[in-house]
Amino acid sequence: MKTKYGHLTYCSNIHPGETWSDHFLQLKENLPMIRANVSPNAPMGIGLRLSNEASLELIKPDIISEFQAWLTKEGFYVFLINGFPYGGFHNTAVKENVYHPDWATTDRLNYTLRLFSILSQLLPEGLEGGVSTPPISYQFFDKTDAERKQRVKSATQNITELLHHLIQIQMDTGKVLHLDIEPEPDGILGNVELWIRWYLDVFLPKSIPGIQSQWGFTKKIAESKVRDHIRICLDVCHSAVSFEENNTVVRLLRENSIKVGRIQISSALKVKFPENPKPTLDLLKHFEEPTYLHQVVIKSKDGQLESFPDLPNALQRDVKPFEEWRIHFHVPVFLDSYDLLSSTQSELVSLLNLQKELTFTNALEVETYTWEVLPKELQTPITTSIIRELFWVKSILDREINL
Repeated sequence: MKTKYGHLTYCSNIHPGETWSDHFLQLKENLPMIRANVSPNAPMGIGLRLSNEASLELIKPDIISEFQAWLTKEGFYVFLINGFPYGGFHNTAVKENVYHPDWATTDRLNYTLRLFSILSQLLPEGLEGGVSTPPISYQFFDKTDAERKQRVKSATQNITELLHHLIQIQMDTGKVLHLDIEPEPDGILGNVELWIRWYLDVFLPKSIPGIQSQWGFTKKIAESKVRDHIRICLDVCHSAVSFEENNTVVRLLRENSIKVGRIQISSALKVKFPENPKPTLDLLKHFEEPTYLHQVVIKSKDGQLESFPDLPNALQRDVKPFEEWRIHFHVPVFLDSYDLLSSTQSELVSLLNLQKELTFTNALEVETYTWEVLPKELQTPITTSIIRELFWVKSILDREINL
């Protein structure tokens, strides 16, 4: 739905279905009821998740025409695509496989090019559209610095090739499409600071000369093209897990003229251990599950940070009183506590208030997919849960800012 501070939607990765036909059935079953509740009098945007398999189906002219007709009939429009998970995302052990294939491969490049081809056909006139994507790769895939440097070099070349396609799409259609690279703990671009360092020191110097050569642009115009088409995806769960401070993040992005392709509106688990940590620790053990990576960053009493690649790794160490843990769980945003545990909802509200003050993006996408962690008495059908999430975000956006 359109709000004063951007187009608000949710990511359809909550719905199962790796084939397009299965996923489309889920959309038809859930989306009309959601729109009827949150945007009954106006069209509603969709944050569309497409696996590689689904994209191979949807790119076919007859299939995409059928989808376009349904969007028009039901009052929807697509302006975002989630291109992070290439393969299965439900009912399988995703873990670090979510990074395969990474940006050092042509498979990732071809998949993302296909997503942009789809988006260019679905995107309404007058709107910008983005595809989210991993932060190059997973840092633990490489055993040596030399391997890491080669992976980053290959990935940078592939993203540069994609950039040329996005410039061509803009020249042919007038539509501005952007790749939204998403920092995530333990990604090669694991936080906003690392993302900015790669963008300024590696990507801009690599991409600008090629754009000047191919298109005849001045250096200034070439750089503006890079900044238009390659943006950051600001996932609030991820930045909270890394203990990144929102004011600092937004200041760094603005100081370096980096555009935000979208805010992914999400909350992480926050755990503050009391003097007797055992009851809290016992409760936290129930959150161990085999599907997704749940990176953990621990802040000690003296402010030192310690990272673990997954929750079971963190649970193997001795817990110390007064530590604060941040855990990569995309928990529902409307809740701030789960019994003895809490969420990073306050950090999310802080970023949304900065968006209200500065409006640094036009795309707001709720990305909650761990509904099973809800207390039993709060569990509701998925459609009701999504409606509740969107209403909560809208209530924050509608709230007056106290400066």
